[in-house]
Amino acid sequence: MSSPATLSGDPCQQEKPVEQLSALLKASADVLRLEILRVLDKESFGVQELCAIFAMRQPGMSHHLKVLSRVGLVAQRREGNSIFYRRHHQSPAPQWQGLWQNLLLAVDQLELRAELQRGITAVHADRADSSRLFFAQNARRFRQQQELIAIYQQYADPMQELLDTAQLPNRRLALEIGPGEGAFLAELAPRFERVVALDISETMLELAGSHCHQFDNIEFVLGDTREARKLGLEADCIIANMVLHHTSSPADIFADVAELLTSGGSVFLSELCRHDQAWAREACGDVWLGFDPGDISHWAAAAGLQEAQNLYFAQRNGFSVQLRQFIKSDSPSTFK
Repeated sequence: MSSPATLSGDPCQQEKPVEQLSALLKASADVLRLEILRVLDKESFGVQELCAIFAMRQPGMSHHLKVLSRVGLVAQRREGNSIFYRRHHQSPAPQWQGLWQNLLLAVDQLELRAELQRGITAVHADRADSSRLFFAQNARRFRQQQELIAIYQQYADPMQELLDTAQLPNRRLALEIGPGEGAFLAELAPRFERVVALDISETMLELAGSHCHQFDNIEFVLGDTREARKLGLEADCIIANMVLHHTSSPADIFADVAELLTSGGSVFLSELCRHDQAWAREACGDVWLGFDPGDISHWAAAAGLQEAQNLYFAQRNGFSVQLRQFIKSDSPSTFK
């Protein structure tokens, strides 16, 4: 999922301003294309996923995506053998930035049709089912497969340092999303009164439980962040180590996290930077091939979280890792 950028070979750069404006207005003067922009507000979808959401054939969907891409309203990114589309939040033609922002603001005020929401929910469910199946089948080889990409200790140690230097209002409850084998739960248990481990895979929770049997302040909850919200959890700290690229909707995770955090609480992420090593999908069950830091910042800001500490470093196998902290503040978000 790419962050806003000038598109390579963008025709907008070769047209006169009046032609650019005309092309932009024509591209947006279509009900279906406006709905596509609405659906692409927070996250990327593949062409086939969009066809499923809109119940239409690929040639028609590809035509509309091509029109939107030509004026820069959407950007495409290849993920292995699939092409994903994401909305651009800034105009490639600076003189139309005001119009661009007002157009997208108007699009976001449109009510999403119920059938489109059902389609999005079905796509998310398919992604989650694939991830759940992968971990059910590969739980016993979890550490070996994960370390094909990122060695645990190389991001766990600096994550502990970020956690220890953070100004948390309280240390009553820490929530770890997707704890894997439970290695970081063992770091959280001595630091917090109560720790909750949350995972969609029962097999992985059992593995984490066996790893942390010596701690009596860890609870294991089967479900996703929506389930945590239903339980009414109020966390002072939320940890997600190498989890976001396995999730069906990263934007929804941030929205849920913002609801789960207490005022002044922090979410700490270790996550892959964007890469093109498509083998990670099959070998490690990755849904996404990493993320641009700007995308993570955008999702966090949209959820009302403020950026704090950041750390970036390279792994020896060609991957790069980003460690991020975001804080839930009482002051209003400046996100637009």
